[in-house]
Amino acid sequence: MTPLTIRLKELYEGDTERAHRFRYGLLAFDLATLLFIVASSFMPRVPLVEGLDVVLGAVVLADFTSRLAISQQRWRELLRPTTWADIAAIISFLAPIVGEGAGFLRIMRTLRLLRTYQLLDRLRRDSIFFCRNEEVIIALVNLVVFIFVMTSIVYATQHRSNPNISNYVDALYFTVTSLTTTGYGDVTLQGTGGRLISVVVMICGVTLFLRLAQVLFRPAKVRFPCPTCGLQRHEPDAVHCKACGTTLNIPDEGAD
Repeated sequence: MTPLTIRLKELYEGDTERAHRFRYGLLAFDLATLLFIVASSFMPRVPLVEGLDVVLGAVVLADFTSRLAISQQRWRELLRPTTWADIAAIISFLAPIVGEGAGFLRIMRTLRLLRTYQLLDRLRRDSIFFCRNEEVIIALVNLVVFIFVMTSIVYATQHRSNPNISNYVDALYFTVTSLTTTGYGDVTLQGTGGRLISVVVMICGVTLFLRLAQVLFRPAKVRFPCPTCGLQRHEPDAVHCKACGTTLNIPDEGAD
């Protein structure tokens, strides 16, 4: 491995403070990119917006190339949906005519980051709130990612031919009303492809929504690995593991 590859591997997979700051920075970049994509859908294609597209595309391309360079199984990396989402984002930023709207799929990168062991472990240590509500947060992120990915597909396939879909907010409005099965009828998708997209939104979206509701209303438990059997989740006031009886010593904040 070259010195550059070693440094990149440390940043993307290491356990140093610099590596953790770097991955937090990637997460912040993804969220900022998403906000820019939404905002730019309301703007005319002026040189400033197109210039920012190129800058964002170059950063995404550098990130994509770096991750591919340190991957030990590059072909498997290329088969992942998040990899294809990054490729679509790169094309949409660097060649907007080819894939305008595909950059919205960049939010899938956020989902991949939140499922990275290093970042999850760091969030558990840095945030008591995240540690206590990890399952709720992950379920919510899954739902939000689905909503925005479907919004991207609706916008990319409809905005040129459907007068009711002129920006991302219109596409988001249709996605949310379809997901909740409200279906006001003021915005509909055209053609057979549009009907199929509506079906996917309703079936998959409702499933993810029900998963979030299940996590929200299930009795709260804390994540703490049992030193003997490895059971991860226990009652907040548990003294012994319910699987093997081992004393747990679950840390808490103490009484006020």
